[in-house]
Formats: sequence, C-alpha cells, structure tokens
Amino acid sequence: MYVMGYFLAAVANVLNIVLIGYMWVVIARAVLSWVNPDPFNPIVRFIHNITEPVLFQIRRKLPVYFGGIDFSPFIVILGVYFIRQFIVNSILRFSASLI
Repeated sequence: MYVMGYFLAAVANVLNIVLIGYMWVVIARAVLSWVNPDPFNPIVRFIHNITEPVLFQIRRKLPVYFGGIDFSPFIVILGVYFIRQFIVNSILRFSASLI
C-alpha cells in the first residue's frame, strides 16, 4: 500500500507546483493590465489565453468591477490558494496515512 501513498504524494506535489505556476501567470496578467502591452506578442497572447477562460467565468458570475478595477484576478488567486491549502494538503495527509 505504500506505493499508492508515494503516488498520491507525488500527485499532490505536482498539483501544488502547477497551481503555484498558474497563480504567477494570473499575477503576470494583472500586472500586464496596468500597462499597454503589444497584443501580438506571443508571451502576452499565451498569458491571455491561459487566464481568460477562468477570469471570464468569474466575471460572468460575479460583478467584480468596482470603480473601474477588475478584482477577478484577486478572486482567482484566492481560489488557487484555497485549493492549495485544502485539496493538496488533504491528499498529502491521506498519502502519509498510506505510507
């Protein structure tokens, strides 16, 4: 059963790294919104394409514009932090009980 415990620990660690990376991409998107980047730049397009589906869902369900400021990246960062603290730590704790 220890093999399953190590597998779940590896899955939790990979998920944690992916979530941290996505959080930084959302932060980069928020910083890019403060400047006027070239929309044809491949990096800007990549960041936009990765974050827009999630940010669009938040904007569609919640009115997150207050005074012209978009708070949807903040909500996504809070969601990523919640997933990291709840799901990743739960998987790690479960995997530790199997080892």
